[in-house]
Amino acid sequence: MARWKPIASGAAFAAVATLSLAACSVEGSETGSSSSAEGASGEGLKVGSLLPITGSLAFLGPPEIAGVDLAVQEINEAGGVLGSDVTVQHEDSSDTDNPNITSDSVTKLLSGGVSVVIGAASSSVTLNAVDDITNAGVVQISPANTATSLSGYSPLYFRTAPPDTVQGNALGNLILADGYKNIGVLVFNDDYGTSLRDVVQETVEAEGGSLTYGTSGQEFDPSASSFASDVQAILATNPEAIALIAFDQTALIIPELVAAGFDTSKLYLVDGNLADYSDELEAGALTGAKGTLPGASPESDFRSRLDSVADGGSLDEYAYGAESYDAVILSALAAIKGGATDGQTIADNLPAVSGSTSGTECTTFAECVELLDAGEEIAYVTVSGAGPFNADNDPSSAYIGVYEYADDNTYSLLDSVFGEVPSE
Repeated sequence: MARWKPIASGAAFAAVATLSLAACSVEGSETGSSSSAEGASGEGLKVGSLLPITGSLAFLGPPEIAGVDLAVQEINEAGGVLGSDVTVQHEDSSDTDNPNITSDSVTKLLSGGVSVVIGAASSSVTLNAVDDITNAGVVQISPANTATSLSGYSPLYFRTAPPDTVQGNALGNLILADGYKNIGVLVFNDDYGTSLRDVVQETVEAEGGSLTYGTSGQEFDPSASSFASDVQAILATNPEAIALIAFDQTALIIPELVAAGFDTSKLYLVDGNLADYSDELEAGALTGAKGTLPGASPESDFRSRLDSVADGGSLDEYAYGAESYDAVILSALAAIKGGATDGQTIADNLPAVSGSTSGTECTTFAECVELLDAGEEIAYVTVSGAGPFNADNDPSSAYIGVYEYADDNTYSLLDSVFGEVPSE
């Protein structure tokens, strides 16, 4: 499994989930001076996003879309890609309850001539869309997919978020470090949920612990309107702690746990439901609860840059904004290195510009382009802290943030751990 070491603590920020957005489907470009490369294609790079504007993960949409827009803006300010500005087309991924929205959005993106799609946020949505995207010769890079089933899925599928072998290991070790060995898992029947549960289970059992509830066959229906029976079932097994792996069902499940007398300081959330519940739950409902979120906590400067391009001028949530930004920067660098903006060229060069073949480290698009123009190999240092792509097109390493809830049901950073994705 992953190897862990703490790398930071304190310096927290409270993240607020924005659960509703106006739908949008726009194209835009930023102007900038030209940049050229030998053998350059005359066609500009067009980026599409397939991110949640509506649905159960809509709170992740604003930071992810801002990450895409910020990268496009900075690329164009630095000269664009192969002599042309980068353009972007945003479409709504929604969620698995709305597959028609996803399908329509994919059709729009492919018809729009994009070379790379940033998204989806949900692993299950990606599994429904990835074949259509990659079979069209378009690269797909998710900033948030974690399901292990997507590792090595396609030569044209990449992700800047680590697989559940990293977050699941971190979550399991966090629970164990807090002194709990016999835990229950409330998990919805979803590829993301079961994949993460499996790694948590493996981690806990490897240290002599066990799952009292939540093993295969004990998942709950994500479309249910009530989860009272699921809460009663897990509490009947007397777990020392509970890991809750879900999306927006969480806002209904937590009150059931509180009403049943469960001590929520022994509750653990994950990236799919780590959000601000100050407007949804009574004060104190989550005091002491913890959760995990892939990615290094963004520095204040980067958060300010995201705010500058966000709709409304600011963001309340920053989750996966850095991963989205990195995905666009890596795509642009791969196109420059390969001298063309088609999907296959981008896919062929993504590992190299990420540093998988070593190279000189660079932290900005402009700095990296200067090195490429000089004929050097590069290793782009991601804002998210993700390592170079491995043979499965996953990050070879990543950071996982550990967060804790206060009395007002907002969360702040406790610590960050570094994990390496296990090799086959």
